[in-house]
Amino acid sequence: MDRETFWEIVDAARDRAGAGADDRGAEDDPLPGVLTDLLVERLSPDEILAFADVAGAVARDAYAWPVWGAAYLVEGGCSDDGFMDFRDGLVLAGRASFERAVADPDSLADHPVVAAMADGGSPWLGFESLDSLVGDAWSRATGEDDEAYYAARERTSSGHALAEPAGEQWDFDDDEENARRLPRLTTLFAV
Repeated sequence: MDRETFWEIVDAARDRAGAGADDRGAEDDPLPGVLTDLLVERLSPDEILAFADVAGAVARDAYAWPVWGAAYLVEGGCSDDGFMDFRDGLVLAGRASFERAVADPDSLADHPVVAAMADGGSPWLGFESLDSLVGDAWSRATGEDDEAYYAARERTSSGHALAEPAGEQWDFDDDEENARRLPRLTTLFAV
């Protein structure tokens, strides 16, 4: 599967989810279920595995210190696992939002969910485990369990782990450095 097809599927799921496509914090968040259904409807089990592989490659594009710094400000702190969830949420935000955030993490200040988070609302941009969602689709398509999915992923994965995030690391607790690197987000989330 190529990235173009991957993004077509993600954006089609977002279109189908409608107005609720952006907020992962909503109890009735429609996007995960819609994307799972779409994967089962459109793809064979092998294609679902390929979708998972491309999802890993795409999320790797956001594995960068500036994006992590943005996540740290938006989330009020961000562990390794939290950054994984943040990147998965960026993928579910759709191609345009994802690519804009990777190119300019400070542009997340324009995202409606981020603005609502800054206002003290309960929406969330992150998503806990896109791979698990894809695994649910694969399990539905095959009748196999999670263990079989992860074994299949291990056999077919191109491997996307990077030792270190790209770019220059800085102390995310340094307000002056945050203001220099991510001025809009720093202002938006000023304490």
